[in-house]
Amino acid sequence: MSSDAERGDGSVRDVPDWDDEYVDRVSDRLMFNYDLERDHRVRGEPFTLYGHLRVESKKQFFHEALSYANHGSFEHLFVRRNERVNVAALETLVALGHDLGGDIDTDEEHFSTDFTFALVVETIPGAVEKFVAGFSDRTLLKYGYYGHYEINLLVVAPDEAELVASENADVAAAFRLWEAEEPEPSGLLSRIARLFG
Repeated sequence: MSSDAERGDGSVRDVPDWDDEYVDRVSDRLMFNYDLERDHRVRGEPFTLYGHLRVESKKQFFHEALSYANHGSFEHLFVRRNERVNVAALETLVALGHDLGGDIDTDEEHFSTDFTFALVVETIPGAVEKFVAGFSDRTLLKYGYYGHYEINLLVVAPDEAELVASENADVAAAFRLWEAEEPEPSGLLSRIARLFG
C-alpha cells in the first residue's frame, strides 16, 4: 500500500509503514481519520502506533461572526504489542491516562478528550477480558463546565480473532480485521428496503 493518504481537501500527507503487519493493516483503516505516528513515547511509555483525532463543531447564525456552541473533541490512540497482558498492566495504562488528563488545556470550548489504549497480544486471559469489558472511566473537568476526559481500553488477539473493548472504545472496529468492512447502504431505495425488510 502507498505510504501516502489523501486528505479530504485533496492534499496528501505521509503515513508511516509499520513492520508489524497487523498494526500496519489497522493503520490502513485509521489513516483517513487520524494523524498517525510511529514509535511514539509518552511519559517514558513506548507505543508502536499513536493516533490523534481532532473534531471541531461550530454553529453560526446567518454569518460566521455570529457563532455559538463552538467546541472541540479529541482522541489520542496509543497502540502497542505485548507478549502477554494482565490487569496490573492495564491499571498502569489507566494511571497514565489520568496523568495525561491532568495536562488538558481546558476552556469552555473543550467538550471531550478520549485516551484509548490498545494492546495487541497472543491471547486474552479471562481476568483481562472481564476487567476491560466492565471498564468505564470518565472524569468531568470543572464539574463538566470544561467538558470531560475519558479513558478507554482495548485488548486484541488477532491470531485468535478475539477482541475485548470498553464500552466507549469506538475505534475497536478498526482492529477487527477478521470482519469485512461493509459500507452502510445509502439512498432512497436502501431506506425503503430497510423500512419493509
